[in-house]
Amino acid sequence: MSPVGFSTSDLYAIEHNGGPLRIAMVVPPYFDVPPKAYGGVEAVVADLVDSLCERGHHVTLFGAGEPGTKADFVPLWDRIVPERLGDPFPEVVHALRVRRAIERLAETDGIDLVHDHTFAGPLNAPAYADLGLPTVVTVHGPVQDDCYRYYKELGKECSLVAISDRQRELAPDLSWAGRVHNALRPETWPYLERKKDYALFLGRFSADKGAHLALDAAHAAGIPLILAGKCAEPPEKAYFEEYVRPRMTADDHMFGLADATAKRKLLSEARCLLFPIRWEEPFGMVMIEAMVCGTPVVALRGGAVSEVVVDGVTGRICDDPAELPAAIAEVGAFDPAACRAHVEANFGAETLGGGYERVYRQLLADTTIGYGDAFAMPLPVGAAISGRV
Repeated sequence: MSPVGFSTSDLYAIEHNGGPLRIAMVVPPYFDVPPKAYGGVEAVVADLVDSLCERGHHVTLFGAGEPGTKADFVPLWDRIVPERLGDPFPEVVHALRVRRAIERLAETDGIDLVHDHTFAGPLNAPAYADLGLPTVVTVHGPVQDDCYRYYKELGKECSLVAISDRQRELAPDLSWAGRVHNALRPETWPYLERKKDYALFLGRFSADKGAHLALDAAHAAGIPLILAGKCAEPPEKAYFEEYVRPRMTADDHMFGLADATAKRKLLSEARCLLFPIRWEEPFGMVMIEAMVCGTPVVALRGGAVSEVVVDGVTGRICDDPAELPAAIAEVGAFDPAACRAHVEANFGAETLGGGYERVYRQLLADTTIGYGDAFAMPLPVGAAISGRV
């Protein structure tokens, strides 16, 4: 209990009373928010930020590039640095720049919490704790092997948010604060009922994503395949040359990296999206992007696929690559309206904003704050109080 008989939760309720929160949102420096082409994390954060602002909260977004959301934007680099994705240097430098910027903001306008979507940024959590600021980290990637060890070592200084139930099941002993599915704004995506005669693969070119399996399945089903996605880093190029290019026929088309407009056109016109993953996919944004366009998903079972796709309604979930060709033929009769309705009901931006707001409020209510003996009135959280990925 704190002075005069109030619990920390009581003090939080007195100050905020369910009112606006001041949120410092941190993204990597590689892509704009929202992204112009590749950038799944950035797309989710853009919708999250706008949803939170519409719910009355004040969000300050720390990243790089051009402003594109309703948040106050603080660019910490002269430009985005996509060519340095995978290089540890920008990760570390960005974390340092973010920490200094948040310290300045806490001293001036005040902050209630930090929400980090980077990999190195959560290492700043002890410094934020000294300011009275809890750190929320969305785990956008895998939680096995080295990543598990990393998140385990962060301990309870960071409150982790899973993006799927499956992701959380794979590492139940981490410091999870909750699960919030990724989402999008359906009104910003086209909907078409009449489809063209091609299947689509949209994603990074790696064995885990299964572009080679998509080609095999499309050929067996007698349908052309359009391949679109990121193929820039050396491992991606090596995979493409060894496993993808030799399989391509004159009927297939390598589109390359699709920007936001091209991606919407490709997804909305495709007979189906092929998602033949071979790993524990934490979520899979492209699945909800396809379904909101009225396009069913043909996927291999793994990761969060069964949380996202309704088998037999919005797509087919297969257990073996040999089942994919028949599934491609079957989903041609599925109702496009059911695909879109599923996304609208379960993966809309309002569910994203509301889900994170619940995580924030519970975390702030549970945070222990040292108010000292000279208590008179509740102090603002994150102001004059000591106390991702």
